[in-house]
Amino acid sequence: MPAKKAADDARTTAGKAADGKAADGKAADKPVVAKGVAGEGGAEKGVVGKSAAAKAAVGKPESRTALVRRARRINRELAEIYPYAHPELDFENPFQLVIATVLSAQTTDLRVNQTTPALFAAYPTPEDLAAADPERVEEILRPTGFFRAKTKSVIGLSKALVEEFGGEVPGRLEDLVKLPGVGRKTAFVVLGNAFGRPGITVDTHFQRLVRRWKWTEQTEPDKIEAAVGALFPKSEWTMLSHHVIFHGRRICHARKPACGACPIAPLCPAYGEGETDPEKAKKLLKYEKGGFPGQRLNPPRSYLDAGGRPAPPLGAG
Repeated sequence: MPAKKAADDARTTAGKAADGKAADGKAADKPVVAKGVAGEGGAEKGVVGKSAAAKAAVGKPESRTALVRRARRINRELAEIYPYAHPELDFENPFQLVIATVLSAQTTDLRVNQTTPALFAAYPTPEDLAAADPERVEEILRPTGFFRAKTKSVIGLSKALVEEFGGEVPGRLEDLVKLPGVGRKTAFVVLGNAFGRPGITVDTHFQRLVRRWKWTEQTEPDKIEAAVGALFPKSEWTMLSHHVIFHGRRICHARKPACGACPIAPLCPAYGEGETDPEKAKKLLKYEKGGFPGQRLNPPRSYLDAGGRPAPPLGAG
C-alpha cells in the first residue's frame, strides 16, 4: 500500500518531532525543521522537500487502515511536540470554565483570560451572576466584544444552573447543551477539561487542520466530530483536541502555515500551502514556539517549564 509506505518512510524522515523536545525531554529553545525534510540533492537550498504524504496523495487513494495509522502517528508526533498541551482558558472550577468558553466566541482566549478575573471576583458563583446587574456585567465584558449578547448568555446560563441544577454545572452532554449559549463544542470543552470525560472540540483550528490532513472531507462540525472520533480511541479525544488546536495556533495557521518549520510536514498531504523556507517559516511561529507569551495568565506548570510565558493582565504593557 503506497500510503502506508509513505507514512512509514515519513517516520524515518521526520525523526522524533524535532521541534518539540530536546534530548533532556524539555522543549527545544528553537524550532527545528523535521530531520531529513530539508531538500538537499537537487532541491533548492533551505526549502523543505515534498512530503511523502503529499506524494502519496497524487497516487492510489489512501486506504482506511493507512488513514488510521497516519492519523494516529500525527497525534503521537504532536504529543511529543506539545507535551504541555492544555485548555488555553484560565479556570479554577467547572462554572468558570463554562462561562469562559461561552465568552470565547468571536474573540481570543487571551482577551477572555484578561477579562474573567474581574468578572469572577465580582460574581464567584452561579447564584451571584444570576442576580447581577446586567449593565455592570456588560461593562466588565466590553473588551470581549458582543458584550451585550454575552452578558445575556452568561446571566441566563447562571440562572439555568441555579434553577435547574442546584447551582452546579452538570457533567452530562445532554444537560450541558440545554444551557443558554452552550453548544456541543462548549460542552465537550467542559466535559473533557472539568470532568475528565472524553470529547472532541471542533473549533475553527480543528476543522482546518483535520481537513488539511485529509482525515475527513466533512464540513459540518458534528460530522467532523464523528469522522475524526472514529479514527482514535475515545480515551484520546480530549488530548487529541488540545494537540490539534495547539498546532493550529502555533504552526499550521489559517492564512500562512509555517510548513518549513513543521515537524509533521512529512505526514501532511497539504505541505506547501504555506511558507516552505525554514528560516522564513520560523518567523511565522507563534506563542512559545516563536518565543512569545501564551494566552493564559495562569498557565500550567508544565507549559512554563517548557519555556512558555504567561500572558499579561488586561491593560498591562
